[in-house]
Amino acid sequence: MSGERVRVLVADDHPLFREALADTIDQRPEFELVAKVASGREALAAIQGTPPEVAVLDMKMPELDGMDVVDAVTRDELPTRVLLLSAFLDSSLAYRALGAGAAGYLSKDSTGERICQAILAVAHGETVLDPEIQAGVAREIRMRAEDERPALTAREREILRLTADGRSAPQIAEQLYLSPTTVRTHLQHLYEKLGVSDRAAAVAEAMRQRLLE
Repeated sequence: MSGERVRVLVADDHPLFREALADTIDQRPEFELVAKVASGREALAAIQGTPPEVAVLDMKMPELDGMDVVDAVTRDELPTRVLLLSAFLDSSLAYRALGAGAAGYLSKDSTGERICQAILAVAHGETVLDPEIQAGVAREIRMRAEDERPALTAREREILRLTADGRSAPQIAEQLYLSPTTVRTHLQHLYEKLGVSDRAAAVAEAMRQRLLE
């Protein structure tokens, strides 16, 4: 950060909200309000000029919305940390925003004090999430992690479980009434889906992804 004060930009297309938030920030000795603008395009131009430490952006704005600005800041590797404010909290949108590079996501109903605390937090490298949607974002993370797991067939899961128990391919073949060649084919498919090349790595990766209960 430059000097002792955090340089902050505010962008919101609602004049009353923009002015009130800008005044709140400007009155705090730890902040330097460097710009207050009414659109995402103006915000991005200001960030690309002399990047502030923190940009507080409305999620919905004309020309470019808050997510568009986040995408541009991340793409261009600009040093500004972006705190998004939204009138309607959405855990899926918050998950996407944080994944795209936003440093925080808060409700526009948050108090001025809460927003100022969030600005300080993100300026120091922390990630801030509105308490109302923390549980929802946690669910999004779990759901998406499950979606990213490889889709194993019932037979592949069965062979994986027996492999984890230490059974060899011939032993698995005998127990399941399959030919050893068929078992080895299933094992090869397992390796490909798990991105590994041997039995031990397959078991370790399956445990890491919680495919073995």
